[in-house]
Amino acid sequence: MATEAPFILTQAQSDALAKVFRQADTEETGIVDSSVISSLAGKAFGHNISESELDFIQQKLIHTGQGSISFADFLDLMAQVMSQTTNWGVLKTKLDGYVGFDTIQEQNKRKSIRRGFEFNIIVVGESGLGKSTLINTLFRSKISRTACTPGPHAIPRTTEINSIAHVIEEQNVRLKLTVTDTPGFGDQINNDKCWSPVLDHINDQFEQFLNEEVSIERKRYIPDTRVHCCLYFIPPTGHCLRPLDVEFMKKLHHFVNIVPVIAKSDTLTQDEREAFKARIREDISFHGIKIYPVAYPTEDEEEMQMNSKYDALIPFAVIGSDRVHMAGGKHVLGRQTKWGLVEVENKKHCDFAYLRDMLIRNNLQDLKETTDKVHYENFRHTRLQSSGYVGESNI
Repeated sequence: MATEAPFILTQAQSDALAKVFRQADTEETGIVDSSVISSLAGKAFGHNISESELDFIQQKLIHTGQGSISFADFLDLMAQVMSQTTNWGVLKTKLDGYVGFDTIQEQNKRKSIRRGFEFNIIVVGESGLGKSTLINTLFRSKISRTACTPGPHAIPRTTEINSIAHVIEEQNVRLKLTVTDTPGFGDQINNDKCWSPVLDHINDQFEQFLNEEVSIERKRYIPDTRVHCCLYFIPPTGHCLRPLDVEFMKKLHHFVNIVPVIAKSDTLTQDEREAFKARIREDISFHGIKIYPVAYPTEDEEEMQMNSKYDALIPFAVIGSDRVHMAGGKHVLGRQTKWGLVEVENKKHCDFAYLRDMLIRNNLQDLKETTDKVHYENFRHTRLQSSGYVGESNI
């Protein structure tokens, strides 16, 4: 293997690794088969190793091209694996007393709250699907472009990109929220390449962030204008995805976290809605479209379990309304029809509450991290390669 270990293992760590190595080296040859290394690593750490750690081990073993590995190389490999994570399990070093670094979470919290947070969302869909209303409902404020800029808002002949920013505050937590609207998308007879302005806008934000990163005089804190989420609005036709829907998502799913929603879902019966959702999921699977959060599994078991419930809900069938009505003695957001009241936050009526929880209450930070670690990293890798940069890629 002949790769220098990133640090020197302690005697206790070496002894623990030697113990698990001997379990595989029953004939005491000092060599074990490479196929057992992953399981030995799990035994050494005292827990199942993550997928990223497993991939790291496999890549290192493939690089060596050897079918067996010596004890010395095993120690070097484990040290390299340990350098990739802090989840060392039983190989952790025990403390003799209280140090105080457990307060780092509170330190980070105070610092983050002072600086505030940023979240950038783009809404895409043809006119009349309730994009502005849904955004206003999600954030319980009139924040959409049409709600806080003077009208009339005529439909443009081509797709336009219009962003509007707000700072909103909740329980002393400030969030700079940028909402980007795309008037004109899908509204023409010929919608050829109507997604291009959207893709250009997303890449422009990546380019701007990259320029700040590689600048000689870099800012201490780089403002994050990268698009963290794309809400894509599907008309409630009850049939299947249109060619425009498929083409848009295929063009953009490598650049942004796409969350599809069925707009104005109260125009469909429950049976029609479920059948429509099933056909859309089939189309998404058939065309290999990556949808958030399903296509971006996490190594955190708690997050995986939390996000697994969204698999069957995608695309979210939503209703938006900023009108308050009385229902059961309580004030609720809803749409009054001649058949009755459709409650926006009632999970029996639509998926709005599930969408809000997934986007804001559970995954807002993960949306930002996926943007940074997956989409931006892919852009950065491609961009630097095209510029002649030579270096190792971590993609």
